[in-house]
Amino acid sequence: MNFNNITIIGVGLIGSSFALALKERGFKGSITGVGRREEYLARAKEKGIIDRYATVYEEGVKDADLIILASPVGQFEQIINRIGSSIKKGAIVTDVGSVKADIIKKIEPLMPEGVSFVGGHPIAGKECPGFDAAIPDLFKNAKCIITPSYNTDKDALQKIRDLWETVEARIVLMSPEEHDMIFAAVSHLPHVVAYALVNSITEMKDGILDNGGKGLKDMTRIALSPTELWRDICACNQKEILASLKTFSSSLSGMIELIEASDWVGLEKEFRRAKEARQSIESD
Repeated sequence: MNFNNITIIGVGLIGSSFALALKERGFKGSITGVGRREEYLARAKEKGIIDRYATVYEEGVKDADLIILASPVGQFEQIINRIGSSIKKGAIVTDVGSVKADIIKKIEPLMPEGVSFVGGHPIAGKECPGFDAAIPDLFKNAKCIITPSYNTDKDALQKIRDLWETVEARIVLMSPEEHDMIFAAVSHLPHVVAYALVNSITEMKDGILDNGGKGLKDMTRIALSPTELWRDICACNQKEILASLKTFSSSLSGMIELIEASDWVGLEKEFRRAKEARQSIESD
């Protein structure tokens, strides 16, 4: 392990699961949780998720070898502006956000001399926020996307790779831009569609949602995700999310046209094409 003092800003599901994962795998250093609510942080400490906590962000990071940004991505720039002068030389800052290009563009120039930023995104999570939902094996066998830029320090990059491998994640390297295009399609689009689907059903008739079964619950589970988090993701990855939504809208319009034309053969062909694509990822 390359780090002795780790600070996690945002002791939610991902940050807490990461702390538990490290502890279960033998981490002997100190983990500090930083956030706005002292009562919440004190409970996380009582549960053994973190060893110390701070509500004064500058105090919470001053001894850290590693700082993990695990708050909503829309807060990152403000946080770095706040703590920048308190980060010690040689420290590494990383994140777990699902948007990369916009974040890296904003955060890298704010790094103090001798401090490195390495973008990261573990592909793991639940719709339930908070440390009560945290588990130490959340990242086991999950992909973790690491997105170095042209400015990323190679030694810092290797240390972050080693860190995620410690919690048994599978490392994938890609550019920030490729990451944002891919995850606009496979993650951001489904979340926006889930929110829209629930809203459209509730607008059809009062109380109709209560008649939905397991299939509807499975399709809309991610609409239980924290709305502040997804608002920020849409703001930070607006261009790619809009492109994905327009592609989805075109596909949906095509199905509407097939149903209007009573083209059941054509409709089944579209259903079959989707089913076969879905089957290809069933074993992942």
